Amino acid sequence: MPAYAGQGTTHTVPSDTRIARDSLGEMQVPADVHYGASTMRASLNFPISGIRFSRRFIQALGQIKGAAAEANAGLGLLDRELATAIGQAASEVAHGALDDQFVLDIFQTGSGTSTNTNANEVIASRANEILGHARGLTNPVHPNDHVNMGQSSNDVIPSAMHLAALSAIHEDLLPAIHHIENALKAKADELMPVIKTGRTHLQDATPIRLGQEFLGYASQFELGRERLRGAIDELRAIALGGTAVGTGINTHPEFSSSVCELLSEWNGFAVSESGHHFQAQGTIDGVVAASGALKTIAVSVTKIANDIRWLGSGPRAGLGEIELPAVQPGSSIMPGKINPVIAESAAMVAAQVIGNDTTITIAGASGNFELNVMLPVAAYNLLQSIELLSKTCVNLTDRCIVGIKATSQGPDMVERGLMIGTALAPVIGYDAAAAIAKEASATGRTIREVAREQTDLTDAQLDEILDPLQMTEPTA
Repeated sequence: MPAYAGQGTTHTVPSDTRIARDSLGEMQVPADVHYGASTMRASLNFPISGIRFSRRFIQALGQIKGAAAEANAGLGLLDRELATAIGQAASEVAHGALDDQFVLDIFQTGSGTSTNTNANEVIASRANEILGHARGLTNPVHPNDHVNMGQSSNDVIPSAMHLAALSAIHEDLLPAIHHIENALKAKADELMPVIKTGRTHLQDATPIRLGQEFLGYASQFELGRERLRGAIDELRAIALGGTAVGTGINTHPEFSSSVCELLSEWNGFAVSESGHHFQAQGTIDGVVAASGALKTIAVSVTKIANDIRWLGSGPRAGLGEIELPAVQPGSSIMPGKINPVIAESAAMVAAQVIGNDTTITIAGASGNFELNVMLPVAAYNLLQSIELLSKTCVNLTDRCIVGIKATSQGPDMVERGLMIGTALAPVIGYDAAAAIAKEASATGRTIREVAREQTDLTDAQLDEILDPLQMTEPTA
């Protein structure tokens, strides 16, 4: 979409008012705003949270309105002069120049009709201004007849949700996941020579390379990225073209495909008209699936953040197998204390994303017949989850993972580990190996020392059998 030179500008709202009209009658609105009576009613009806739609969503909404005007003009349904003015105004919306005109709460009508109307009124007013008329007029460009031509809130809002999510995933989340995945692979290579005691059930297990643990973390993000690809495929299909209930009443048969072609060109990723319009408007199953993929990534973040915190616990009374970067003082009362604050931050983000998924799940179950009626809150939570995960993956990487160092604590404890006796089982049998482990535990001696006494194995044989390096890969 063409850039707008006034991107980022804001408007000062004066104290005086003007009279605006909608189908319910007259309303007083601030004289200097672009929105009209319907938006004003909604702002009074929903004084709930102060939470607004995100920049991504408003960008997507502006793009859809601009593409719709261009498509309708191309189909011979909209005057070219009006379409050009609408396109310029929609571009300003998409590029953030009119963000202060989007004043409505997320907790509003479940279809998002108030926000779609907000966009229609703002774009119509600005288009009329571009054509040389006063701000706030609904002629010659009308919010419903022209800006909303061929559309309904019921197909615009879910389409904007999909488009905004795709944009955020492509531009922010996928690069962030690549970033942390590559950093974890690099750290795995760096730490591969470090052999330590593995743990299962929080108890000692057979040896593992510290690098193998980090390779497991990298794989979580690799698989998370693949799951996200499936979600992307579902989000590519948008509801636009179904209008009120999915039948496409009052829209040209080629309208949606024309809009999708423009949106794909402007964004650099493909979107297309849904082949299942009644599903696309009666449900948000694709959004629920996408949120599920995000939740899985959040679960991965939680696992990794917790492991890192435990492995770096101490420095003297904990595990202390890795040293985390010291990024800030950890206590207002204990001098010298350093806490794993970056990992803690990541874990809290993961909790928020998991909570968002619960909200989206409930929203997804709230479709009634031909319309889902929790679109705004689903859109807000989906986009927040993408944003939080994107920023957290980068922050966790740059402020924690790349600076992790191994200590000598892990390797020092390997020889004293009781589970290295597992390597004796194929040689002397499980029961004999278990007896050696029990004796070593009771006496505080090592497996090697007890095995030397209780078996006929030579020191050379014990060295070979109890070599921790061999225990970190398949052996016959």
